[in-house]
Amino acid sequence: VSGSVTSIYPADFGDIEVQGTIQFAVNYVQKLGEFHIFVVHCRDLAMADPKKNRSDPYVKCYLLPDKTKLGKRKTSVKKKTQNPTFNEILRFKIIMKVLKTQKLNISVWHNDTFGRNSFLGEVDLDLSEWDFNNTQINDYPLKARVIALSSTQSPSHLVENQPQMRVALRFIPTTHSKRTSKMETGEVQIWVKDCKNLPPVRGLIIDPFVKCTVLPDTSRKSRQKTRVVKRTANPMFNHTMVYDGFRSEDLREACVEITVWDHDRLNNHYMGGLRLGLGTGKSYGVEAVWMDSTTDEAKLWQRMLQSNGEWVEDVLPLRKLMMAKSMSK
Repeated sequence: VSGSVTSIYPADFGDIEVQGTIQFAVNYVQKLGEFHIFVVHCRDLAMADPKKNRSDPYVKCYLLPDKTKLGKRKTSVKKKTQNPTFNEILRFKIIMKVLKTQKLNISVWHNDTFGRNSFLGEVDLDLSEWDFNNTQINDYPLKARVIALSSTQSPSHLVENQPQMRVALRFIPTTHSKRTSKMETGEVQIWVKDCKNLPPVRGLIIDPFVKCTVLPDTSRKSRQKTRVVKRTANPMFNHTMVYDGFRSEDLREACVEITVWDHDRLNNHYMGGLRLGLGTGKSYGVEAVWMDSTTDEAKLWQRMLQSNGEWVEDVLPLRKLMMAKSMSK
């Protein structure tokens, strides 16, 4: 099986330690019926790309809880600086009565040419408690985003409101003549049934969908996905993905990576995933960081190997994965 594999963090959250401050002011302009955010500057931002020794920051604003209603506002991108000065006004057309029911989310991001933007920190303002006579420019410390997904929890530790997926598997061998029995292959079927308790992204209503690939193959041919289910934290997918050409011995070396995403027109947001395999840490004798299934993920895969073509099913907690990706796209 060809294709080199590297570990990277998912698109939204990197291993960047949040630091620094953002300076801004807010003002409601009664005559225009507009809410203005005057973004002045950021100071002492984290280095987003240490290899290239650069951060290319920009600022993004949402009014929560409904990101789709008013959309987002963004500043321009400032190149190669950890201390960007923006001096830009971001505007939302909104009546004061509605504004007082909202929360302002201001986040700072590193802009990547290939769209894998990195999170550098955020600030939330509860506008229901805000004094709109206060139009002063203030400094705010940037805060890290809390990710409620554990990389170590297993179904025996499923807790109430934990993000989870119901998934079923089976392996169907293909019948061959005796002469070709040595090359007997079959197909792996992955039935993604539903997810529950998916966390909001930036506190917003989500549009989830699921991606699947069978490692070590990271090519486009290996990638399949479900439809997008709109505006729900408990989507019902009921979608079966089929991968053929597997010998039974390949199943001991392969790993099904299933990830859940929030659909966004510009950037899909990663939410968590599963890895279904034997969790041996190796594939075809080579160390594989993605062969890291939890005990319960590995148990489901083992049950599939012994199920003689019958469906096996479990409810598994989503966890934050180090994503496997081909070096050559």
